Amino acid sequence: MAGASKNSRTTVATHKFICPDCGGEIIMKTMISNGRIKNQAECQKCKRVERRPKDFK
Repeated sequence: MAGASKNSRTTVATHKFICPDCGGEIIMKTMISNGRIKNQAECQKCKRVERRPKDFK
């Protein structure tokens, strides 16, 4: 059975997260501490830091 190639199935999904307090854009940052990689979500406007964008709500 012939199917679609692997490259044709990939999609680019981008989602902009907005801070509910100030309306700024939330970006993901990768921090290295104690030799471990940690991802953090930070609001560019109010500089609030959470573990992931969903935690801002």
